[in-house]
Amino acid sequence: MEEGDDLESQEVDRVETITRAPIVRTAIERSKYKLVAENIVASYSGVVAVKDVTMKFKEKAVTALIGPSGCGKTTFLRCLNRMHELSKGAQVTGKVLLDGQDLYSTREDAIIHRRKIGMVFQKPNPFPTMSIYDNVAAGLKLNGVRDREIIDQIVKGCLEMVYLWDEVKHDLKKPGMSLSGGQQQRLCIARALAIQPEVLLMDEPASALDPIATQKIEEMITELKKEYAIIIVTHNMQQAVRVSDYTGFMYLGELVEFGETVQIFENPRNEITAKYVQGQFG
Repeated sequence: MEEGDDLESQEVDRVETITRAPIVRTAIERSKYKLVAENIVASYSGVVAVKDVTMKFKEKAVTALIGPSGCGKTTFLRCLNRMHELSKGAQVTGKVLLDGQDLYSTREDAIIHRRKIGMVFQKPNPFPTMSIYDNVAAGLKLNGVRDREIIDQIVKGCLEMVYLWDEVKHDLKKPGMSLSGGQQQRLCIARALAIQPEVLLMDEPASALDPIATQKIEEMITELKKEYAIIIVTHNMQQAVRVSDYTGFMYLGELVEFGETVQIFENPRNEITAKYVQGQFG
């Protein structure tokens, strides 16, 4: 057996002894948090990718999800706004409660749910045939907003929130795809904000960007958390330290450790967490 294989085997053994995050059981406990995920199990065609994960997310705070590739971070994130179920053969069990309401109940419309919990993807994806203005306004128009003055106000406000207005205010009719990569990502965030979500999910929003664009995204996240609960998946541990208040470390589909970011990085309670944040594997 190779040394690396032996280390991996030891880590798997340790994961099996992990004390999982406590299950949120009462309405009083749930009310302390904007979003609560309870006992989430997610699979693809019977292959389990997320194993009984429970996490609680506070309003006006940033929570980072870290862990090696393939550990279930993005799958778990997609469960929070019911996008996982769009994948062929995908299944989810457990609960996701937004202000105490289970968004996986049969009474809840998945489309309405996705408006409440917006998502920004790893690769910027402006609508290619639309202008900068129409990219932001698209969701509003789809939801029946027709008043041009209201749309103008929301478009301007959302572009200001992502620090893009001053850069594009004279070019709103230009295609969204004409912007730089960092600007496109901020445009996509503005588009997500336009429909007034209650929670914002971000899947590695700066992974494809240069350092200057990444800094702007991080500054924007810090500002946006004044209004939103934000959950961000990142492979950049320094980024997690810079922008997040809380951090969850996932490994082999399980939540290994969850706590305040300072504690996770400076005083991790689990040996596997310590090895990961110290860069010993990943």
